[in-house]
Amino acid sequence: MNHQWNTGIYDADMAFVSQFGESLIELLRPQPGEQIMDWGCGTGDLAAAIAARGAIITGIDASDEMIQTARDKHPQLNFILADGQNYTAEQPVDAVFSNAALHWLTDANGAAASIAASLRTGGRFVAEFGGLGNIASIVTEVPNAFAAIGCSDKLQLPWYFPSIGQYASLLEQHGLSVDLALCFDRPTPLEAGEQGFQR
Repeated sequence: MNHQWNTGIYDADMAFVSQFGESLIELLRPQPGEQIMDWGCGTGDLAAAIAARGAIITGIDASDEMIQTARDKHPQLNFILADGQNYTAEQPVDAVFSNAALHWLTDANGAAASIAASLRTGGRFVAEFGGLGNIASIVTEVPNAFAAIGCSDKLQLPWYFPSIGQYASLLEQHGLSVDLALCFDRPTPLEAGEQGFQR
């Protein structure tokens, strides 16, 4: 998968991603001194919000552009260029947080194993990501369009949109217990319309 992002456009046109993630921080309840990882940190804004609560945060992202922008915006924080599908923290952490990133990790088994291996015993994992039904018309029509031109074998969708049951089962296979899992609709119109999708 291509991990290149235009972070200027991302911060300008996709600011809602971090804004929606602010309520997830309330669920995380970061405590002063806790070691927390932001899995798929993007440009670092939510990592900074977690750090503002006194936690010691490390953000990881597979995009060099995202990590560089995060470091430029928040030089006091630690950001690591790493693929969340096969990364393990050097020392187990108190919590792993992830907002709007896990659906980009198509090796969900690798991601779940990496997250579980990075948590201390009793640590917590709090995440939000696209689930089953997310961008359903696109997920359905892109394969149809490829099939219509005889290119089905070339299609690689860059997303993983599981059901609650699928992801909860996956986490449990890696030793985590699921205390809360919710699926909710969040229609998010792209202000730039079709241009926004192409970006």
